[in-house]
Amino acid sequence: MDGSLLLDETGRMLVVAGLIGVVLLVPMMIVGLIVGIVQAATSISEQSLSFVPKLIALMLCIVVFGAAVVELLTSFTAELFDAIGHLGR
Repeated sequence: MDGSLLLDETGRMLVVAGLIGVVLLVPMMIVGLIVGIVQAATSISEQSLSFVPKLIALMLCIVVFGAAVVELLTSFTAELFDAIGHLGR
């Protein structure tokens, strides 16, 4: 087995995982920052006030970017299985 192929596929896997993480986590972090600023300015420390907007942001991101995430994962998995199939030859 070629070690460079394994390292290339591992690197691609990390890039795909990073892209998916960025798409889902960055909007939640922005919403959390805005809610935190509002909570600090108004002295409200309710935990559900912080959780619910992040949950709504996550659901919105899944609705908007869900098809692209599934397409990215599907194409990566198909290319990975194709690379695995060529190893036996």
